[in-house]
Amino acid sequence: MSREARLIEAMRQGDEDALCRLIEDYTAYVGAIVWNIVKGKLDMSDAKAIVSESFYVLWCNADKARPEKLRAYLGSIARSRALNALRRAGREVSLEEDGLLLVSPGPEDEALRQTGYEALRRSLDAMPEPDRTIFIRHYYYYRSAGEIGAELGMNVNTVSTKLRRGRQRLKRELTEGGYFIEGEDLSAL
Repeated sequence: MSREARLIEAMRQGDEDALCRLIEDYTAYVGAIVWNIVKGKLDMSDAKAIVSESFYVLWCNADKARPEKLRAYLGSIARSRALNALRRAGREVSLEEDGLLLVSPGPEDEALRQTGYEALRRSLDAMPEPDRTIFIRHYYYYRSAGEIGAELGMNVNTVSTKLRRGRQRLKRELTEGGYFIEGEDLSAL
């Protein structure tokens, strides 16, 4: 059993020390996600509160956490909480900040959702390079267009254009496949 699996199981049993260990392990990761979303729009104390809230949500939803997807799950919680905080503060959240979410028609059924995630993964895998790398760094690792440009030696406008075209491509492919695109998160995939 992995360390994350043991900690999640202990947390499900009400062990606060397990949560403390997860906080120690993942605070830098969650903090980076939150700060990349709220910087320049909210202050540091707000960002710290969002990080704390993210771990509280993990505690309250320990039964939903899966050890093999804990990082993605925490990232999704943090991103959602940060975007909600911006909205509550009256800050406009652009489509680029919102990202993409697959929504299957009809009731939210896990089998349909999984099919949608698989369709998204196939579409991402089919993206040419460096578009795929740019898209993954932006939506999975919450890197800004400027950071990606610096990392890949590309102009920030080129990165932004590739992100926009990638979103358009995914929207077209997934819509043709019977899925709708709404503003939300790719990280949990």
